[in-house]
Amino acid sequence: MRLRFLDPQLEQQFLLTYRVSARRWVRMSLLVALSTTLGFAVIDHVLLVGPRLAPPDAWRFGLQLPLVIIMLVLTTPRWYTRWYQPAIQIAAPLFGAGTVIMAIEATPQQLPLVAARLLLAAFYFYFMLGMTFGAALRTNLLLVAAYAAAAVSGAIAPTVAIYSLFVLVCANLIGGAGCYALEYANRVAFLERRRLAEVAMHDGLTGLLNRAALEQQARSLWQHAQLTHLPVSVLLIDIDHFKAYNDLYGHQAGDSCLTQVATVIRSIAQQRPLDMVARYGGEEIIAILVGGDRAHASAVAAGVIKAVADLGIVHGGSGTRPYVTVSVGVTTVDPGGDYSHEQAVRNADLALYTTKARGRDGWSFREPAEAKAESAAPELLKNAS
Repeated sequence: MRLRFLDPQLEQQFLLTYRVSARRWVRMSLLVALSTTLGFAVIDHVLLVGPRLAPPDAWRFGLQLPLVIIMLVLTTPRWYTRWYQPAIQIAAPLFGAGTVIMAIEATPQQLPLVAARLLLAAFYFYFMLGMTFGAALRTNLLLVAAYAAAAVSGAIAPTVAIYSLFVLVCANLIGGAGCYALEYANRVAFLERRRLAEVAMHDGLTGLLNRAALEQQARSLWQHAQLTHLPVSVLLIDIDHFKAYNDLYGHQAGDSCLTQVATVIRSIAQQRPLDMVARYGGEEIIAILVGGDRAHASAVAAGVIKAVADLGIVHGGSGTRPYVTVSVGVTTVDPGGDYSHEQAVRNADLALYTTKARGRDGWSFREPAEAKAESAAPELLKNAS
């Protein structure tokens, strides 16, 4: 079974989440690698004394140790997300190649001890460096292939080569199976967390974002708009005479009506990546259009009214039309204006009341300047008195 989500966006989200969560573990693992590399340098000089000791030191200090230090640097937050994964898929095979070369250059008496490090490297690649199963498997296959090539070329004694190669293959079978199972479990857990988040963030009836999710995400949207100098439009949409509809047709019919209306509102209002549509409460639905100016918001409001009317949901209890209609309040914050979510929603709500006062089944626009003028009026009266 291939460890990959069919949806490329979902795959990218998983990889990003997995790699970010593994950063501290990876950094600790590389510190362990640094200490073991230096530890083997000491133990080699103590136990592997011989005329061929200098070449392994050259590979250890000239290749492996610099690779570990470079990878440690790349685990810092500044570099990790962008550079660590591409770099480790180059550094890990090179580190393994250095271990194979040290095995080739070892004396027959030293070889069994030096070859044992290949097992450590194999398990390290599978579990300690934050690589996916596919990347770790490719790295270890290169390690096995390099060692097998050295054995075939006669650079390693046949008896030791066959035995250690068999052990290395077994280690890869065990380590690979464990790495596969671990990544599979991580992917399942990622999907479960994603489903739980979806349930927690969305209204169970309409499928729109719920009020809590709206308040949480709206902050970042408004901040983004302020930083990038984008206009933001807010539409507050209310189903006309919805209580009368529930009283006349029953709550099941009311739920069906609300779901249909929510679906068409989302199809009209949520057309761009930053657009947000949520159930604001009861039969009220809110749309936040980041980058949407007054003209765009007006077009969306008119489109919503028409789309809901086109549903043709019979409403015998409506005093406005014989079918279900909506009223819409609209406001727009232009670039450089007051990027306040609360104030914008308040203005849209006041515009909605204006629409209802005009007879419903329509939309009204409220300028942010109107709210400022109204708030300033009592203060002016106070000063005049």
